[in-house]
Amino acid sequence: MTLDHTYIDALASNESKTVTLKGWLQNKRGSKGLYFLILRDGTGLCQCVVNEGEVDAASWAAAANATQESALAVTGLVRADERQVGGYEVQATAVELIHKAEEYPITPKEHGIDFLMNHRHLWLRSRRQWAIMRVRNRVIMSIHEFFQEQGFIQMDAPILTGNAVEGTSTLFEMDYFDTKAYLTQSGQLHGEAMAMAMGRIYTFGPTFRAEKSKTRRHLTEFWMIEPEMAFYDLDMTMQLAEEMLVRIVADALRDCKAELEVLERDTAPLERATGPFPRLTYTEAVDLLKSDGTRRMVTDKIAALRDEEAALATERETNKARYGQAKKWEKRKIDAREIEIQTRLTDIEEQLRNLPKWQESADNFEWGSDFGGSDETLITWHFDRPIIVHRFPQEFKAFYMKRDPEDDRLALGMDVLAPEGYGEIVGGGERATDLAFLERQVKEHGLPEKVFTWYFDLRRYGSVPHSGYGLGLERTVTWICGLHHLRETIPFPRTLDRLYP
Repeated sequence: MTLDHTYIDALASNESKTVTLKGWLQNKRGSKGLYFLILRDGTGLCQCVVNEGEVDAASWAAAANATQESALAVTGLVRADERQVGGYEVQATAVELIHKAEEYPITPKEHGIDFLMNHRHLWLRSRRQWAIMRVRNRVIMSIHEFFQEQGFIQMDAPILTGNAVEGTSTLFEMDYFDTKAYLTQSGQLHGEAMAMAMGRIYTFGPTFRAEKSKTRRHLTEFWMIEPEMAFYDLDMTMQLAEEMLVRIVADALRDCKAELEVLERDTAPLERATGPFPRLTYTEAVDLLKSDGTRRMVTDKIAALRDEEAALATERETNKARYGQAKKWEKRKIDAREIEIQTRLTDIEEQLRNLPKWQESADNFEWGSDFGGSDETLITWHFDRPIIVHRFPQEFKAFYMKRDPEDDRLALGMDVLAPEGYGEIVGGGERATDLAFLERQVKEHGLPEKVFTWYFDLRRYGSVPHSGYGLGLERTVTWICGLHHLRETIPFPRTLDRLYP
C-alpha cells in the first residue's frame, strides 16, 4: 500500500524532501504574514510554517480559518531544526482545511478532573495522554515479546464465567439465558487448565471487580496478564516475574524517552529497577514495617515536606511581589509556575495529613493482617527498587493457594511491590494440587461446588506442581509513567461512579 501522505515520525528520513502531512491542529500562533501551525497526527508533533508570500490565497485562508483540532493537510519542505519539537519543521507550500472544528471545549487553561473525564474522548488527544497511551502500548508489546521469546503460548480465558475466582463479594453478576453468570475476576482458573494442556501459557485480557473502592489504585474494569506454568514452584515464579518486570522497564526506558520527557518522569527510580529484587517473607516485612527505621523515615519525610512547603510559600510571595512590574511573557511564566506551586502544595498537604496515620497503622499492625496501601509504601521506602514479599498468612489468600509445607499457617504466595508508593503490581504463587484439600477449601469459602467440577478434574487427571501470577497492566503503566492515579492509563476508565463516555 502506498500512502498519500507522510507521518510525522518519518520526517527524519525525509529531510530536504517535499512531503504532505495530515493531522489535527493542536495550536496556532501568528504574526504579520506568518502562521505557525503545530500539527499532530498520532505519531508526533510538527511545526508547519505558513508564509503568506509562499502559498496561494486558498492555502493562506485555510491556515487563517483553521481552529484548534481542525483537520488539515499541509504540503511543504522538511527542514531540520533542533529547536522544534521532534527536531524538524515543514515550510508549507500548500495548506488544505479538511474540516474546520467547532469551538474546542478543552483549552490550554487548567481544567478540573471531572471536566476532563467527562470529555475523555477528546482529552485523549492531549500530549500528556498521547504519551501515556504510547507507554501503555510499549508495555503491552514488551509483555508479548517476553513471553513469546520464553516459549509461552498466548491463550484466551473466557470473560463470562460461572464461578468466582477470589470470592463472591466483588463479582458483577448477570443473567445468562436464565442462568447466573459473572464477569471474570481473573483468567487464572481457566489458565490452569490451559497450562495442563500446553505447559506454559499466558492470558491477556479484561477483568472486572465490583468492589466499591474509590482509591487511586482501583478500576472496576482493568487488564490483566496472567501466566500459568506447569512444573513451576514459588521460587521459579518469583524469578519469572522479576525477569518480566526488568524487561518491561528496560524497553520503556529505551523506546519511550520522548514520552517520559513529556510526562516529566524522573527516570532514576526506573533505571534502578534491575535484578535481583530484594525478597522478604511476610514476617520479615511485618518486622520492617514496625521497625525504628520506619519511624525515622516517616519523621524525616515530614520534616522535608515542611521545609519544601515553606520554600514554595516564599517563592509564591516573591512571584506575587514582582508580578505587577513583569512583562507580559514573564507574567505567563509566573502564572504557569503558580499552577505548579499550588498543585505541589496540595500534594504536600495531603502527605502531611496522611503520614501520621500511616505511622499509626504501622505501629498497630498485627501479624496475620493483610498489608494496606500505606503499609506497602512504608515497606518499599527501605529499598531502591521493586521488592518481592512471599509466604503470606493463608487466611487472606485465595482458596486455591498451596500451603507452605514447613508452616501450614502460610500460603506459598508472592506479591511484587513497586517503589515510590505504587504498591502491588504482581500477585501470585503456587496452586494447590491436592484434590481433597481443594474440595474442603471450596466448602469453607462458601462457594458452589458444582461449578468447580471441571477445576477439580485438573487434580484428577495428571495433577502436577504448577504456579502463576497476575500483572495489573494499568498499575504497571501508572508506576512507569509516574502518575498519581491509574485512571489516566486506560483509554476509557470505568470506576465506581463513571460509565461515560
